[in-house]
Amino acid sequence: MIKNPRMLEQFNRELLDKDKPDFRRNMKIYQAMYEWARELGCFPLEDPLEGIKIKIKIARVVNSV
Repeated sequence: MIKNPRMLEQFNRELLDKDKPDFRRNMKIYQAMYEWARELGCFPLEDPLEGIKIKIKIARVVNSV
């Protein structure tokens, strides 16, 4: 339980101010993750519509609840 939400909010703001996004670093991470997924055989999909009927059925059931 958070006893002092203002202090937590201030901490989060200071943390975000210190750690600015680094576009080049983030792109390197993204490219490494993409290459890893390709090595695992996840990308590119051979048939992107494979299993779409099952996914639509599942979506219909979930959305009807």
